Amino acid sequence: MNKFIINGGKAAHDIIQKTLLRKRYELPEHEAKELIETFGIRTTRHRVAPSPADAIQAAASIGYPVVLKIVSPDIIHKTDVGGVKLGIKDDEGVRDAYDEIIRNVQERQPDALIEGILVQEMATPSTEVIVGGLQDPQFGPAVMFGLGGIFVEVFKDVSFRIAPLEIYEAFDMIHEIKGAKILKGFRGREAADIAALTQTLVQVSDIMVSLEGIKEIELNPLFVYPKGVKAVDARVILYHP
Repeated sequence: MNKFIINGGKAAHDIIQKTLLRKRYELPEHEAKELIETFGIRTTRHRVAPSPADAIQAAASIGYPVVLKIVSPDIIHKTDVGGVKLGIKDDEGVRDAYDEIIRNVQERQPDALIEGILVQEMATPSTEVIVGGLQDPQFGPAVMFGLGGIFVEVFKDVSFRIAPLEIYEAFDMIHEIKGAKILKGFRGREAADIAALTQTLVQVSDIMVSLEGIKEIELNPLFVYPKGVKAVDARVILYHP
């Protein structure tokens, strides 16, 4: 059995239980990332800051540039309420962005509970893909893969497999979509790390199979580099009893 299933299962279960005890059914982004990290999926460095001073300290530890995002169980689409600031390069920028995000949220969604600000590494851009896990009513746990951006939204260029996945099945998923040639170094671009991406699909499969209570996982975007991958954003939705 995969060592991450053994070692990560209890830690992930504890994260899920903590959310359910608060009678919430979607993990905060930072806890969603902590959950997938327990299964070996690499994510952006991050820390929740309850104050501007804490945010500056977190940014210094993570390294500039950083991203700031609102942390609130009442806000799903952070950008719609002015809850995200990108590419912040110094301490003064962190302080200003922190205050602006809080002000935006209080103006646009005054009833929202604010738990702090997520300070996150500004990942180096690369090829964007989406990897998802879901519970199909008929077939049970399944995994989805597609290129990010308009390829998913407009062309619906995605592939699915029933979990658990073997490595060869994940490899086939990647090459099944129409946009797969982009991952192979299309028009002079450096080829993406297909092996690491294949492993990520298997890891999401492991999560869906080994953890009860997860309804849906979405890693969007997942950046695929010439060497390695990194989940920039993660959502984990739990079953509502």
